[in-house]
Amino acid sequence: MIELQKVNKVYEDGSHVLKDIDLLFESGKINVLIGPSGCGKTTTMRLLNRLTEHTEGEIFIDGKNIAEFNPIELRRQMGYVIQSIGLFPHMNIYDNVATVPKLLKWDKNKIDERVTELLEMVNLHPEQYKKRYPSELSGGQQQRVGVIRALAAEPSTILMDEPFSALDPISREQLQNELVRLQKDIQKTIIFVTHDMDEAIKIADQIILMKDGQIVQQGTPQELLMNPANDFVREFIGEDRLANAKPIPLLSSFVDPLVQAIRLSESKESVIKRMLQQKSFTYPVVDETNKLVGQLSLGALLSGDFTCLEEAVDPSVQALSIDQSLDDIFEQLEQQEMQSVPVVDKENTFLGMIDMKNFIQSFRSFYGKRGEI
Repeated sequence: MIELQKVNKVYEDGSHVLKDIDLLFESGKINVLIGPSGCGKTTTMRLLNRLTEHTEGEIFIDGKNIAEFNPIELRRQMGYVIQSIGLFPHMNIYDNVATVPKLLKWDKNKIDERVTELLEMVNLHPEQYKKRYPSELSGGQQQRVGVIRALAAEPSTILMDEPFSALDPISREQLQNELVRLQKDIQKTIIFVTHDMDEAIKIADQIILMKDGQIVQQGTPQELLMNPANDFVREFIGEDRLANAKPIPLLSSFVDPLVQAIRLSESKESVIKRMLQQKSFTYPVVDETNKLVGQLSLGALLSGDFTCLEEAVDPSVQALSIDQSLDDIFEQLEQQEMQSVPVVDKENTFLGMIDMKNFIQSFRSFYGKRGEI
């Protein structure tokens, strides 16, 4: 976790570029700093690896004051990707990616494995690319190498300063998609600076919009689109984007409360009869207090000689929680292959069922922009 408390930055000429910044960068998320030129977004990012020192306030990384870190060691613990890519032209791709692991004195076999793993991660065949030099790669390929070089030493935090802005539109979109895809696997804390609102909306988990050295609004892309804080936010986002923004429906709007769960006290014969009559062959099962205990299938009932329903219940079913985040929901659904899923409240009380086909279709238009469905 990275936290800024009452942080100010004043340059020697008197320029007050950051003013009482209070900010929490969400761990394991893509945090996008955005705003007009001169708003302080790049300065904010550069404070984190002490390329720029703050004038007042405190910055903490996992509870430790950043002033206690050796700046060189701190930078080696953070990945850093810049607009101009910054690959060493006299080094081949292998040596570029291996730069920080070598500085950290990793074992050669470990470095070899890491470079191979990272090149494969961004679809650059190791045997084909690791002996090439940066000048032999396209701009998009070079930027991919820049990204994986920042990942090489397995840092928990990656700083990205307008990394895709110099690329052509097609390469830029491909790398945005690649970053979102990678983040699902690597789960790093990413601080990403951009001036492009479309890019921010596409990749961000949290957007921090700045103006004149202050934070004007922060939140998820959807929160900014649906509730811009003031006229500046509206103008910066753009009326077209605001007009096309659609609210994400609440999970509760998909719950069918009419689905009657099976109670453990019911007889095997009555349950089989209900399943056949309603042509629904899998049901949630609750105890006498309406707490979800699992699910029951017709196949399980017919394939075994059970004295009570409890013996046939599958307790491994994972319900969705009514207050669960959408990212968590989709991550959970990727691991399940079910046509319908039970929904419970915080006390595990059964609330109803969700038809997964309808649910996924409803969110496809929104999450499809981020390549997540």
